Amino acid sequence: MSNVTPTTSTTRDTVILGSGCSGLTAAIYTARANLKPLVIEGHEPGGQLSITTLVENFPGWPDGVQGPELVENIRKQAEKFGAEMEMGHLVSADLSKSPIELNFGHKIVHTRTLIVASGASARWLGLPSEQALIGHGVSSCATCDGFFFSGKVICVIGGGDSAMEEAMFLTRFATKVYLIHRSAQFRASKIMLDRAMAHPQIEFLTNTIVEEVLGVEEKDVRGIRIRNSVSGEVSEIALSGFFLGIGHIPNAKFFEGQMDLDEDGYIKSHDNVFTTKDGKIIPGVFCAGDVQDRRYRQAITAAGTGCMAALEVEKYLEEHGR
Repeated sequence: MSNVTPTTSTTRDTVILGSGCSGLTAAIYTARANLKPLVIEGHEPGGQLSITTLVENFPGWPDGVQGPELVENIRKQAEKFGAEMEMGHLVSADLSKSPIELNFGHKIVHTRTLIVASGASARWLGLPSEQALIGHGVSSCATCDGFFFSGKVICVIGGGDSAMEEAMFLTRFATKVYLIHRSAQFRASKIMLDRAMAHPQIEFLTNTIVEEVLGVEEKDVRGIRIRNSVSGEVSEIALSGFFLGIGHIPNAKFFEGQMDLDEDGYIKSHDNVFTTKDGKIIPGVFCAGDVQDRRYRQAITAAGTGCMAALEVEKYLEEHGR
């Protein structure tokens, strides 16, 4: 701790961890309440919207809006009302202290309330070609991007319920969906697996490894190169969309032991945005967005919980003499 520079004795009314849809919406509400929120931008400023192309399902944009533009507009709105943005990475936190203590390595921040809106990062295969084509045919959100693949051939990677759900959903648009799994064994529940296997538009490719997503030069997915892990045979499949269905990683690891998390690391929210420790409410600590939402993971639902958390912060501070 000796190399950490403490902040001044001033204690913040609220700090928001995360600058995606939920964090920035919380910033708008708390800034308008004159709470001068400090928004900490983590390793993915803007959240998953920042790597999304056209967003057509956010209310108020009849012609759609580019993801980075949408999040930038929300940021400007928050800053207009006095929100302060700062790059930083949480090193540790002590939620048991009053005020709450946050260690960002280069400094310590004290705050009366905290909104954890740190999001969840999509799991990727890690292929250079996959990363190069994110937003150009590679997606981690079927609900967000499925519409763009109407009448096309696509694939979904994964073997759990998420992959089955995404594949089933995408049959509404695609003429054919390849469901590609590296093993012959599936983690999916029997009912979801049976449903997907029975669907005439879904073709299963098991014991299959994706070696490359084709189309980097064209900046548009045009196919994949795959290898059968049993036979070693390498082949190519022509398709237009590449969807990841291998889950998300919630950014809540720093709160292990201080906050109730589920088996996958998502915050167990109580009454929408309250946090708990051993089932008891943690005073002044709220959560919003994908870090506590493993079901919907939409920009609009994230914004909604950001609003809820901000309103609870206002109420909490009023009740405690702010």
